[in-house]
Amino acid sequence: MVIERVDILDFKNICETRLEFSEGVNCLLGRNGMGKSNLLEALHFVCMARPMTSLPDAGMIRHGENTASVQAAFRMDNGSAEKVTIAVTRGKGKSLRRNGKEYPRLSDHIGRFPIVSVTPADAELVGGTAQERRRMADMVLSQANPAYLTQLIRYNKALQTRNSMLKAGVADPLLYESVETLMAECAAAIHGWRREWVEQIKGEIADNYRFIAATDGELTIEYQSSLNDAGMEEIFARNRKRDMMLGHTSAGIHRDDIVPVLDGFSLKSFGSQGQVKTFTIALKLAIFNYLKATGGETPLLLLDDIFDKLDSSRVGRIMELVSRSDAFGQIFISDTNREHLDETLASLSGPKQLIMVEDGVFNVQQ
Repeated sequence: MVIERVDILDFKNICETRLEFSEGVNCLLGRNGMGKSNLLEALHFVCMARPMTSLPDAGMIRHGENTASVQAAFRMDNGSAEKVTIAVTRGKGKSLRRNGKEYPRLSDHIGRFPIVSVTPADAELVGGTAQERRRMADMVLSQANPAYLTQLIRYNKALQTRNSMLKAGVADPLLYESVETLMAECAAAIHGWRREWVEQIKGEIADNYRFIAATDGELTIEYQSSLNDAGMEEIFARNRKRDMMLGHTSAGIHRDDIVPVLDGFSLKSFGSQGQVKTFTIALKLAIFNYLKATGGETPLLLLDDIFDKLDSSRVGRIMELVSRSDAFGQIFISDTNREHLDETLASLSGPKQLIMVEDGVFNVQQ
């Protein structure tokens, strides 16, 4: 899958632009704050119907305007053409259309146009909370498996209901039965999919890390979940009194974590900035291959500020990794350093282009 063309209107600092992309590598060059990351955000927004960052949808609208829109023309792996338009209006929310028809539910869009983003914010996947790592896992698995997203939505709605009952002081176990039965059913499915996913990708993460870092260090990820040792029914029975005192559900798949470990030690506690970034890239490249294998479409790959905190040898091995086979399709790379991008383009075969970025204006270099 590739994006052939994008039309952007009043999106962050981008007033109005139309861009046609190379089906291979697209390098974005410009100083910080010029709009490189905003273009990548727009591509993510049209593919995932949500911002790449934690900003609300209205945060995508250019200052002083009421509506932002992104329209993308896709060419799918089977050669078919697709057009997606997403718009967000202050006070009215967002609309999403595929080939001119609005989706009945936004969730129906997830996974149709897979995308993997590597950004500076990915450091939070190591140094941040478990919620950041769950969110990452949920985004990946929701793209790969629509049933996962359905079960996650059902679980979260039931969790809200149970927490409301706990806050209200409901004590009768029979009143909890129906909501807990639903939570247990959803949790079992979600836990199984998460555990299977971790087992599928952890070997490739380790291989990617060793190749990029040129080290024999052993990196893995561990899936930590209360459901590893007990079912939700047992967890509910064991924690009911505690949950009633706390006023919320203290254990379940909404507390899961996926922990990176390097040579037996927590990467969060002992990893350097370079090791953390190398891990996040190794992780995202493994996610790319997982989505391609499970979804059938080649995802877009966004590499935002890829050179930061990495030495030139590691960057070189990353580019070798993504260009040494036909596994990776259309790639977008942003940086502030012309030398870095010139070296990257010179090292790559196949279609490629350089786009200069200045104050939200984009100029393709011939």
